[in-house]
Amino acid sequence: MSPSPAVYRRRRLVFLIVLILVIAAVAVGVWLAIAQPWTSAKPAPSATTSASPTPTQTTTSPAPEESASPEPEESAGAAAACRGVDVTVEAVTDAESYADGALPALSISLTNNGSEPCTIDVGSATQVFTVSSGEDVWWRSTDCQENPSSMVVTLEAGQHVTSAEPLVWDRTRSDVSTCADANRPRATAGGASYHVGVSIGGFEAMNTRQIQLY
Repeated sequence: MSPSPAVYRRRRLVFLIVLILVIAAVAVGVWLAIAQPWTSAKPAPSATTSASPTPTQTTTSPAPEESASPEPEESAGAAAACRGVDVTVEAVTDAESYADGALPALSISLTNNGSEPCTIDVGSATQVFTVSSGEDVWWRSTDCQENPSSMVVTLEAGQHVTSAEPLVWDRTRSDVSTCADANRPRATAGGASYHVGVSIGGFEAMNTRQIQLY
């Protein structure tokens, strides 16, 4: 018995529907292959890309705290006393000539020429200035000195120092018996030459400093 015309019509309809679906699928596949729409699209940020980065845990041990440097032993690194062969002492004046009434300011220059630091007493008790005219010592700083003091310092190798405060000569003749005398003899002026000598810490300057009084 042959199928009825209605059955043929249903079969043709199903066939057409299947054929349309197949053609549509092929068309979509071809479009996707040609257009490739994902190549220009930016991916949505994931939860990990927008979140703040997590700090990395390190296994490095913390740096140890700095400890105070130990005090040096008294016997280690102590400088020796200065020697005469290493020390240069010089008399220093604030001018070479002085007008009438101008008072010379006297200082000491001290240099450690050695290769090692050394100690020396630079206190006023060890300083001696002299002002001489020929063989005649006109003035000596220790004649009327008050409250002499001691001060031991370390001179580094090559260090050069000068008196912080100069000593002023009042242009009179000094004497231990005339310290309170306001009428002590005054030094001759008019261009007369005088020589300033100095010693400190037991070391004497090799040369004197010449000045002239007017």
